[in-house]
Amino acid sequence: AVVSTQSTGDVKFSSCGRYMVSRDYLTVKLWDLNMDSKPIETYNVHEYLRSKLCSLYENDCIFDKFEVVWGGTSDSILTGSYNNFFRIFDRTNNRDACFEASRESAKPRTQLKHCKVGVGPKRRKDEISVEMLDFNHKILHAHWHPKENVIAVAATNNLYLFTGK
Repeated sequence: AVVSTQSTGDVKFSSCGRYMVSRDYLTVKLWDLNMDSKPIETYNVHEYLRSKLCSLYENDCIFDKFEVVWGGTSDSILTGSYNNFFRIFDRTNNRDACFEASRESAKPRTQLKHCKVGVGPKRRKDEISVEMLDFNHKILHAHWHPKENVIAVAATNNLYLFTGK
């Protein structure tokens, strides 16, 4: 059965085998294999880039293939983005968070800071402008430890390990 006609960059099965997660350029989709007509959940990864799709096509960013990975218990999903950002979607609490992989965030006992991208002239002080995103720094590869709350993300020439509680 054909479940998607989008340009899919990655796909993974859950540990229980009932679900599949897919990643296209703008979204992560969760599929129940017992219901293949449409995804049961859709998460926007970087919706703020929708208005820039033409320029992203011109500089070949639109062809970037971001991996998507399951958390150990399949309650969470992780995928990469630009500016060395990565997103975690918490399915249990219906929340998502964006973090940045950087040398500062990789120091021992450093808590990851949430990242927010602002669109338009009015944005909050804690937001980065979509115009300031670095499209050369991206997280294309990641992995979540199957038993521990440890994630690995590959950002350009660096590999980062983050441990949660």
